[in-house]
Order: sequence, then C-alpha cells, then structure tokens
Amino acid sequence: MDLITVDFETYYDKDFSLRKMTTEAYIRDPRFEVVGVSVKVNNNDTEWASGTHEELKEYLHTFDWGTSVLLCHNTLFDGAILSWLFDVHPRVLTDTLCIARALHGVEVGGSLHALTQRYGLGTKGTEVLDAIGKRRLDFTDEELDKYGDYCINDVELTYKLFNVMGRGFPKIELRLIDCTLRMFVEPVLELDLGLLEQHLEDTKQIKEDLITSSGVTKKELMSNPKFAELLEGLGVIPPTKISLTTGKETFAFAKNDEQFKALLEHEDTRVQALVTSRLGTKSTLEESRTERFIGIAKRGLMPVPIRYYAAHTGRWGGDDKINIQNLPSRGVNGKKLKNSMLAPEGYTMVDCDSSQIEARVLAWLAGQDDLVQAFANGEDVYVVMAAKIYGIPEDKVTKAQRFVGKTTILGCGYGMGAQRFAEQLKSFGTQMDVEEARRIIRIYRDSNWKINTLWRDCQNMLVEMSRGNSGSFGPDGIVKYGADGRNGWVLLPSGLKMRYDDLQYEQGERGPEFKYKTRRGYTRIYGGKVTENVCQAIARCIIGDQMLAIAKKYKVALTVHDSVVCCVPEDDLKGATDFIEGCMKATSPWAEGLPITCESDNGKSYGEAAGD
Repeated sequence: MDLITVDFETYYDKDFSLRKMTTEAYIRDPRFEVVGVSVKVNNNDTEWASGTHEELKEYLHTFDWGTSVLLCHNTLFDGAILSWLFDVHPRVLTDTLCIARALHGVEVGGSLHALTQRYGLGTKGTEVLDAIGKRRLDFTDEELDKYGDYCINDVELTYKLFNVMGRGFPKIELRLIDCTLRMFVEPVLELDLGLLEQHLEDTKQIKEDLITSSGVTKKELMSNPKFAELLEGLGVIPPTKISLTTGKETFAFAKNDEQFKALLEHEDTRVQALVTSRLGTKSTLEESRTERFIGIAKRGLMPVPIRYYAAHTGRWGGDDKINIQNLPSRGVNGKKLKNSMLAPEGYTMVDCDSSQIEARVLAWLAGQDDLVQAFANGEDVYVVMAAKIYGIPEDKVTKAQRFVGKTTILGCGYGMGAQRFAEQLKSFGTQMDVEEARRIIRIYRDSNWKINTLWRDCQNMLVEMSRGNSGSFGPDGIVKYGADGRNGWVLLPSGLKMRYDDLQYEQGERGPEFKYKTRRGYTRIYGGKVTENVCQAIARCIIGDQMLAIAKKYKVALTVHDSVVCCVPEDDLKGATDFIEGCMKATSPWAEGLPITCESDNGKSYGEAAGD
C-alpha cells in the first residue's frame, strides 16, 4: 500500500478557529474554507495545491486512496476534511499525534513543533501566523506560494516523524489507531434533535426550579462571597481550601470538595436545600454538552470523538469537548443524551460490556487461583466475598451486603486503606465506621494473600527501576519492566510501554517512597497504585484485541470504558450479537487461563443498548 501524507491549510480568524470551536463544528461551519493542501506519496516530492473546493476534490481524487494509508499529524482534523468535504476514504488511517501519545506518554507535548525538535528533524515554519483572517483569494500569488512552502514543510516533517516513531511501533496498535479514528472520520450515528431540544429545555427548567425553591436569587447562588454570607446566615462556617495555583485560601464550594459535599447531609434542611441549589445552578456541563449535541444534530451525523491512548494506562478517553466516556445515566434527567444517539435506518446498536475485567486480570496476574476459578465457574464473587465478610451462607446475602462485597473486590484489590474504603462506601450511600472497614480489609487480604504479594512485587519493581534494573512478574513473566536512565517503563503485552518518567525515591518513615514526573508536576506512586495501572493497562490491551476482532465484520461506533458499541443490520441482530459476544469472551493469546465473559444489550438508541 502507498503511504500518502496530507496536511490542509484552512481559513481562520480570531473568532473562527480550532481554539474557539470543536473540530466538528469548525469543519462543518459555512465559513470553513480550505486554502490549500499538500500531498506526499511515499518518498516522492511533496505537492501543493490550491483552488476552489471543487478543484481540490478533483485533484484529490487522482490518488488511489482505496489501497493507501493516510498519514497526518492530527488525522482527526485532516482525515475528517478528506471524508466530509471531498468524499475521500483511505483504506487505513494513521496519525503521528496518536503514536506520539503512546510512545512518550499523554503528559508530553505532542505538537509537530515539539516532536520534530525532540527528534532533531527540522524546524516548523511560522508563516501560518501571517494567514489570520485571509481567505484563499486574499493571498497574493507570492503569499500563497510561501504558504504552500510552509504546508509542504509540515508534510515533510510529518513523514520524517512517522519514519522515526513508526519504526518498531506495534502493528496491533496501528490497527487500533485506525479503528479509533474511524469513529470520528466516518460517522454513522444519528441524533434525535427533538429529544435534545426538549432535554435542554427541561435542564434549564430544573435549574430555575432549584433557584425558586432555594428562596434566594441566582446571583446569590453563583457568587462565592454572597453564597458564603448565606451559609453564615444559617450558622455554617463556609468551608475553605488552599488554591493549588495561587497558594491562597479560597472558598471550597466545588462539587468535588469533600467539606462542601458534606453539607448535603447537614442537620438543617435549609442548608441542604441551599447547597443542592448551588450545585445545580453552577453545573453547566449537562447544558453545554446538550447544546453541542444540538449543534451536531443540525449539521449532520455524529462524529464520535474518542482519543486513542488518552490515559497513562493507554485507555481511550473523550475528545473534542464532548466526553462520550461519562454521559449521565442517572438522575432526574439522566440518559437523555445517550437516548439521543441513534443507529442509522435499518441498523440497531449492540453494546457489549466486558464484565469485571480488571478484577479478573488482577486475580489472574497475581496467581490467585481460587478467585480465578470462581470467575471461571461463573460464581458471583461479590456474593462470595459478602458471605465471608458477614459470616453468613451465600444464599442469605442481601443486596446491600452484596454491594459491600462488590466494593471490597473492586476497591481493596489495590491496597486501599480503611479510611478511604469507608469514604467510598459513604459516597454510594452506605455508612460504615473505620474500624469495621479495617475488619473487612483484613478479611479480604487474608482471603487473597497472593494479591498482597503482587502489590509487593510491584513495589519491588519501583525499587529496581529506580536503580536502573530490569525484571518481570506475572504468569510467564508477562509484565516486563526496566529503565532508560531515570525513566522507568513497563512493557505491556501489546508491545507498548507504560512510562514513569524521572522516577525518584526517598527514604520515608515506612520505607522507600516514589514519585514520577507529569506535566502537572510530580505524582506519588506505590505498589498498590502500580498494580492498578498494570491491571487497567492489560485490560485495555485485551479490549483492544476484542475490538479489532469485532471490527473485521461490524462497524464499531464507539468504545466506553470496558464496552464496545457496534451498529449492526437489524435483520442480522442475532448473528451479530453472537459474533460480538464471542469476540468479547475470547481472551488474548498471551493471557492463557484468564477467564473472560461479557454482557450485551441492544436497542435503536445508545441509551437502550447500554441498558444502564
């Protein structure tokens, strides 16, 4: 196959640009205009073409895209232009920006300038700075030639970058990049505009009702000083915190501030109502996201922005200011956004979720054979755990007790302490004192002592990496680790390396303490946290294998956490579901003995298929 490297230059101004808009909104806006495009086929000379959209379409269709790989730096942008504006559909999509995130971590700058400087490949030009507010016909011939040279240079740098970074990059990850990009570049989902508009109206009405019920004005609820006065008037000292950016004391009125959330359970119902109203009034995420959905619905099909390698562990994440990964499912107005996402005519959506995959990986990786066997036998391990906790037969375990068992299995597997365990249960409405939490944790650790050993293996891995040593652990040494200078790395089964850059340690009161560098500063790391990272990363590798197996036959519309969502023909629903479930129940060749299972549902909308 030919490798075709592409870069578009487009019209922008101070109000109309990717800095101000989502990728989808920018490209589909009536103001959008391609000034020109540079194209490089394999190692041939790069060409620059400028003209009307009709002329550019004719030019672009002279290339054999059906047997070619498209390469861009940010294919989410350039690939979408090719597909949406020029009806160009390459056989394979790839992206140096995606590869860079996988190779160097999500915390490292991924701009073309930063990467080419990193590899010493050349210098990115600055001519684009002179193009603001200029449409194609506003350029003189000389200016357009200069702009073309700038664009050609970007293509040459992208091509060089791919040859450096792509060398030895795992083929399976290149296939996952392609699959991920297609969710956006080749959209299939429709949106229910009427439902979205009603949802927006309902959301605004709920806010108005909250303000009315609070008995105060919107201004008083929104203003921190005025809201503090309201609390003081009810005999409550306003909670405060130290700002991480300024180092100054400020009001702790955010939804994630524990002191503020605690006021939701204040003995004075007036305080509860006030805090509820404040949280509801200040929260704009649901409203703004609904407005974005409405905009997309008016413009066309829904491109699904999923970011490849968005997290430290390689998992996918939301992108383009629409986080598909955390659409609401509960609450007064929950699931409306999910219900607005529809399969096209003649198709239905199948959502297949890998059940308890991280807990299964943890047991398998640790060699906790009794727990692995319980998973393999289809036992309800949450009930089994609850029965041990409460000393009762499994058939006597209540729903509430099973929830405690579930929280224990999912939470305590990474060394969670009693205080945090009790707080986690409390956040879900289950009250438990710290002493009871300690008792439960002891039961878990006594029952799963090999998992305790795995924590120690991971702690030892940090020690060895900090010394520049290498090693492995897990079945057949499946997890390998080492260090390049002060940068620790963990080699995943897919061939990718999870990074711990500038790994440092110091001797604490209870032994070595570790931290590694991120873009936001240094993050503390310890054996239990590394165990969580490794299990999540391995689970992601397995889901990636499963997604690629599904994509051979059916269109993957999106992936959310541990689930894969597909659009399948309505008249093939049974066969498609069986095929998809078969793929999601198959473990990766390198994970022999790991019991995998899944659950699926289907429906015309994503909300129905997700079955939350």
